[in-house]
Amino acid sequence: MEKTKIAIFKGKKVRKILFQKEWWFVINDVIEMLTDSGDPAQYFKRLKERDEELAKIVDKGGVQFVPPLMLVVETAGGKQKMYCWNTEGIFRLVQSIPSPKAEPFKRWLARVGYERVQEIENPELATKRTRMLYKLKGYPDSWIEKRMRGIEVRETLTDQWQKHEVKLQKEYEILTAEIARATFGLTPSQHKKVKGLKRENLRDHMNDLELIFSMLGEAATTEIVRNEHPLGFVKNKKVAKRGGGVAGLARKKMEIETGKKVVSKENYLPLIKRKKRLK
Repeated sequence: MEKTKIAIFKGKKVRKILFQKEWWFVINDVIEMLTDSGDPAQYFKRLKERDEELAKIVDKGGVQFVPPLMLVVETAGGKQKMYCWNTEGIFRLVQSIPSPKAEPFKRWLARVGYERVQEIENPELATKRTRMLYKLKGYPDSWIEKRMRGIEVRETLTDQWQKHEVKLQKEYEILTAEIARATFGLTPSQHKKVKGLKRENLRDHMNDLELIFSMLGEAATTEIVRNEHPLGFVKNKKVAKRGGGVAGLARKKMEIETGKKVVSKENYLPLIKRKKRLK
């Protein structure tokens, strides 16, 4: 677990902590930010009395929601246990707060929901929005094209895995790691360390060659799966190693010809963020 960090929303500080690979936010801080309440704990109690469904989720969770948890948070008086909720839970909490300050968040959630419905009806919109997000982040067009193509290759591979009885998310992660290890000689977690990344998406920080060899490893795996129809996780794991091996051989040949390693420390973290990581 990482140390408590601070998120800033319109000048207000909201403490957050990394727990089980996702951010959890201090509920009292969120309530204070959106209501200016002098007693956010009491406000939360009254909120649950008014909203029975919120109270049920807080007490027991639900199909889509994990209930709030008591997590250790750094405070002015030392470390204390405080109620925290993940991003999805905080969004649900915001929907129950009858405050003008919460209204912009509610409108944003409504907008995101509307866009999601549009994308379900027309998947091409999701692709266009993804391209635009990368563009706004400053990625060059040539990189964006490779990244988008990589997403298509990845989706094709996962579709094949699903058809060949790979079902659990953990299995997908292991198979992906096998392809990466055979392609680059590194697991994704090791690759992220080379680039100085933590929770960021590794592929969003790959250079052109890394993206190309990732695609080759996954495309080769897809073709072998299509031709041999391996069923279940164990057989697909062997195929993943072979598919990644195709890209691995090509990567080694490239390194011999160029005299340079394909795996690079290069990433797309903003310069300020990079300096902080180096401290």
